[in-house]
Amino acid sequence: MSSRRSRSSGGASRISDEQISDLVAKLQALLPEARLRSNDRVPSARVLQETCSYIRSLQREVDDLSDRLSELLATADVSTAQAAVIRSLLM
Repeated sequence: MSSRRSRSSGGASRISDEQISDLVAKLQALLPEARLRSNDRVPSARVLQETCSYIRSLQREVDDLSDRLSELLATADVSTAQAAVIRSLLM
């Protein structure tokens, strides 16, 4: 049994529809493209889809930056102060 199920069956109160709506509205406010239309009523499923897409794009960006940094470190003079600073930031 998942921890979520065991908590809900253990007498804990359920999340109300209003609380879910509040959480979805907060999530929507975090999405860059959703901020432009924050006054519009967007279905929760759409907000969740946009959130997943945004997280995937952030992951791709992190991967790209990681690759670029690896290439930079591979070509940089390992004894330079700049390389030492970069390495210290990564640790």
